[in-house]
Amino acid sequence: MILSIESSCDDSSIAITEIETNKLIYHKKISQELQHSVYGGVVPELAARLHVEALPKILEECKEYFPKLKAIAVTNAPGLSVTLMEGVTMAKALSISLNLPLIAVNHLKGHIYSLFIEKDEVFPMTILLVSGGHTQIIEAKSLTNMNLIATTLDDSFGESFDKVAKMMNLGYPGGPIVQEKGLKGDEDRFDFPVPLRQSPNIEFSYSGLKNAVRLEVEKLEKDGLKEEYICDICASFEKTAVAHIMQKIKKLFKTKIPKNLAIVGGASANIRLRTQLEQLCKKSNTKLFLSELKYCSDNAAMIGRVAVEQYKQNDFTTIEEIDIQTRIKEF
Repeated sequence: MILSIESSCDDSSIAITEIETNKLIYHKKISQELQHSVYGGVVPELAARLHVEALPKILEECKEYFPKLKAIAVTNAPGLSVTLMEGVTMAKALSISLNLPLIAVNHLKGHIYSLFIEKDEVFPMTILLVSGGHTQIIEAKSLTNMNLIATTLDDSFGESFDKVAKMMNLGYPGGPIVQEKGLKGDEDRFDFPVPLRQSPNIEFSYSGLKNAVRLEVEKLEKDGLKEEYICDICASFEKTAVAHIMQKIKKLFKTKIPKNLAIVGGASANIRLRTQLEQLCKKSNTKLFLSELKYCSDNAAMIGRVAVEQYKQNDFTTIEEIDIQTRIKEF
């Protein structure tokens, strides 16, 4: 078995995965959403302190599996440096004390392999990765052959939901809150501009849309931001944010219709985006792959699934070589 650790942001998680069968033997995640919600977003130093408390508690439940472990896997990039360090430090300690090899896992590959938890991997595949830190399109032929073909010029899809929620003091994380409020609102109430509508390039941008929402919120706040207005802003924003992604995906389909398409990452839980992608794939005879909702956000189960493949390829690292990286653009 492989023990995997995830601490790239505000989720403390450990999993045990069986190498031969891909079976998830153990998985636990402790979320920090409640502690960060009062600040309207993740506070890195607070997140790191909470990892120090949570990870050892979870690890205590895993001791019975120690004799069967063949490796220790840990997310080392990308993410917040102070939180990544907590997971990497624990992984190093376990590697030394149990005399086991280390596997350094790319967090974004983890999101891709959230599709394959307790399943066999499927390639080739075109992947839309949407999270709090990333909005990317990836062409993946295998674990070691992945190419980034489109990314955001500034902010991410998931981060824009968090910021819109913060503008109206709705709490954190913003994705589920904005989606819920939007269900009660009029999506045509506010005509927010779809980013890069005229651009022929397949790329993303959310800074301009966020600014348009901010200006509208400031205007409405002068007379009091009523619940009706909040719901209408959420609905109109979500409609525009998803429309931007769909326009670029449709441009991609015009160049080449993929056989397999997947959407992964924390923001892939957005129902409007999932529904519209399902409709596009059905029309294009493309098979759509979706992660289970419980595996969309950060978790150690997906890290363990990647680690199984790296273990089979003898892709190990040493305690001296393992490092942390806050951002990466290539796979």
